[in-house]
Amino acid sequence: MEQNTETHVESLEVAPPLDAKQTCLNMGMQWHELVPEVDVSVVELIDPELAVRLRVLPIAIQNERLQVAMLSPTDIEAADEVSTVTSYPVTRSGMEPDIFSELMQKHYGTTAARMAESLGGDSSASSTDHNVDAIEADNILVMAEQPTLINLVNLLLLEAIQQRASDVHIEPFETELKVKYRIDGVLEEQPPPPKHLQPALIGRIKIMSSMNIAERYVPQDGHIALRFEGRKVDIRVSTVPTLYGESVVMRILDKSTMPLNFLSLGMTIEMQDKVDSLIEKPHGLVLVTGPTGSGKTTSLYAALNKLYDPRKKIITIEDPVEYELNGINQIPVNPKRGLTFASGLRSILRQDPDIIFVGEIRDGDTADIAIRSALTGHLIFSTIHTNDAVSSIGRLVDMGVEPYLVASVLEGAIAQRLGRRICDDCKEQVPLSEDLSHRLTAAERSQFSAGMWEGKGCKKCSNSGFRSRVGFFELLSVTPALRSAISENKNSTELTGTLPESHITMREDAIAKAVKGITTIGEVLRATQDIDSNF
Repeated sequence: MEQNTETHVESLEVAPPLDAKQTCLNMGMQWHELVPEVDVSVVELIDPELAVRLRVLPIAIQNERLQVAMLSPTDIEAADEVSTVTSYPVTRSGMEPDIFSELMQKHYGTTAARMAESLGGDSSASSTDHNVDAIEADNILVMAEQPTLINLVNLLLLEAIQQRASDVHIEPFETELKVKYRIDGVLEEQPPPPKHLQPALIGRIKIMSSMNIAERYVPQDGHIALRFEGRKVDIRVSTVPTLYGESVVMRILDKSTMPLNFLSLGMTIEMQDKVDSLIEKPHGLVLVTGPTGSGKTTSLYAALNKLYDPRKKIITIEDPVEYELNGINQIPVNPKRGLTFASGLRSILRQDPDIIFVGEIRDGDTADIAIRSALTGHLIFSTIHTNDAVSSIGRLVDMGVEPYLVASVLEGAIAQRLGRRICDDCKEQVPLSEDLSHRLTAAERSQFSAGMWEGKGCKKCSNSGFRSRVGFFELLSVTPALRSAISENKNSTELTGTLPESHITMREDAIAKAVKGITTIGEVLRATQDIDSNF
């Protein structure tokens, strides 16, 4: 069975060389500085996937020659391939990158949806055709290897990456197959492929990720590596059996979109200074806490990136390794072979490390080893699941770590959430709405006397009003008073009482960002509602 673990996908947004225009003119080719008229019937001569891959746009047929605008008009191989596919001699021309992107989006922007529609066939097929169990694995393999189906899957992934999606969800139901992209933390439904394509579509994804396509009744995990805009994009794939077939989730790990500094994450300058002093300590334990998907790993990667020094040995153990960090030894957890966080951490200590990153403290064994590693002169970073920073202390104690040990090694904890960032191109200030006003305290409402910010929606944010995300943070630095209270095993309320007046809660940090127009009040409420029961 052929296992395709690498797929080549190119983007239409790659900018041409700086001298492309001059080169084009020197060669006697036309250069489009304005939007040209495009013959829609000619556009259909080139398959959408091919047009995106070659970065070409057919414009018209003149004198029995196909006029083709190209992002890289000197790419003779691409022109030859277009000529071979269309059976027309090609006349090349150049185009301004922004005009090219606009026209490609207009004519090929919904390529996956259009291709799925063209593959749809008879939509009135009977329900018996949807019986996935009745389709043999060999038949699925044949269907999944069809060029049009391969192109459809490639385009689904290409569009997801172009739209900055973090996940692609493919969900089977009785009469339909849903496709959703998670963009800026929110699932957005896409035009669905025909139901009868389900076995082939999922089969193709499983082939790409080196899964067993014959096994449809147990969860499987896999990996796909794509080439996109000259860079590597990793995709983690997970399948689980459901009532109407396998549900697939593909997590897109694009290192180029990952902010590797605290400023890009949304930290204030003041908080950055405090975090810098925290992570530069010679030894101790630093925790980042929050629910799944709150950006904990990204924050710790930013810390490791800042601390990287060839003179220091930095080792991580993660489940899984989400991004490859240059110069840092990264170990993926493999429970099937006995490599857990606890056993891996024991082995790491024999590697003479200076800094250790443990992906997550999940159990008492891992917590105990991490604590004792910090006691013996190592700087330990890890994540833990709690609602706020103070609660991480009680969580360690609940795992069986003695309070005096927690007090001895814990240097600080960062709690965080993610909220959507308002699009800078369409944000505007409007009066504070009544339904949001009553959900704020009097002190918070007074900060919005001039109104609140929101995005009205534009082309750059796909009319959502949001573009990318920003972090809401709480930094807990362990003071002598707090260290004493931890060793006495005081509860969270009592621990909070020892914090200085200058301590900024996550809610306060989020409200400050809403006042500045970085995010909306709605995002603040959505992300921080569960942190303080008083709200």
